[in-house]
Amino acid sequence: MSTRHLCRTILVGAGAAIAVIGLLYWQFAPSPPQERSTRSQAPAPVSVATVTRQDVPIYLTGLGTVQASFTVAIRSEVDGKLREVLFTEGQHVRKGDVLAKIDARLFQAALDQAAARKRQNDALLAGAEKDLARSKALAQKDFGTQQNVDQQQSKVDQLKASIEADMAAIATAQTYLDYTTITAPSDGRVGVRLVDPGNLIRVSDSGPIATLVLTQPAAVQFTLPARALLDIREAMAHGPVEVTAFDQDNSLVLGTGTILLIDNIIDQATDMVRLKAMFANADDRLWPGQYVNARVLVAIKRNVLTIPSSAVQRGPRGLFTWIVTDKSTAEPRSLQVGPTSGDLTVIASGLSGEERVVTDGQYRLQRGGLVSITKPQTADARSGS
Repeated sequence: MSTRHLCRTILVGAGAAIAVIGLLYWQFAPSPPQERSTRSQAPAPVSVATVTRQDVPIYLTGLGTVQASFTVAIRSEVDGKLREVLFTEGQHVRKGDVLAKIDARLFQAALDQAAARKRQNDALLAGAEKDLARSKALAQKDFGTQQNVDQQQSKVDQLKASIEADMAAIATAQTYLDYTTITAPSDGRVGVRLVDPGNLIRVSDSGPIATLVLTQPAAVQFTLPARALLDIREAMAHGPVEVTAFDQDNSLVLGTGTILLIDNIIDQATDMVRLKAMFANADDRLWPGQYVNARVLVAIKRNVLTIPSSAVQRGPRGLFTWIVTDKSTAEPRSLQVGPTSGDLTVIASGLSGEERVVTDGQYRLQRGGLVSITKPQTADARSGS
């Protein structure tokens, strides 16, 4: 290849390379300053809420179980054959209602025997007292000795002691006979029958005939963190503390009651304290053994500043929120917050009550950047859980 041809080839290649570089620069070159400024100042769409001043209830919530206020295992207090069952499973009964009967013939016979023994000793005592009177009369006329009088007195005393033993035996036999009729010790609902008529039952049997529970009123035993103990005690010092029972989904109110007591110890393994609340439960919505969420009203913060909890952000210097100025620009504002109730947060300091805070779209914001409000909101007090 000649030198002239080689130079021509190099010049053609260099020209092509310059053309490609120019095309790329034209496509990917930075925008002019005016165009970049226009793009950076495009308003960021946000949702806002107005800071409000209102009363905010403060709640604590713990997991608990429903307990009957009265639970009794219906058992036999004597051994015997179960002759009758006089309740229907699930029936409401009154105190004193007859629930079951045990074959009473042996116990009736024991009572009759004790009563007959007493009548026999009563007759012997009557004769001994007459003999004692005669002995005393003869001794006074020197026709009898003092020894005979003493012997008759001893016989009378022995018969009186025997009669007292007979009375105790009668009382015991009567008690056992009464035990053959099993009655309800309280108002309540009877559960499933576990023993059928005709079976032999004993006092030592591990299983009851049935279980009786009183659910009006009902109790809820629940736990709260030990750090809440002082708040609960302070609230109880000012009067009854309201407790609301919710279902497991925390959506349905099952009843409203008050705290009955705080357990006298803290569980060191879990750092929790147990509490018990009582509910009238007139509609039987609380069922023994049911899991519930117990929400305790410990205080009401009066006339405090609130914002939606979604407006509170956490940064390197602590908590803050974005506010929208009168010029529709975003500015961060440091916060000191109080307790949270539901989706509201109480503001201790940092806001005055006239600001609009950003509740959604914060990730697009920068100090002094323009914003456009898409969904104005108002911070209203809602029930916490």
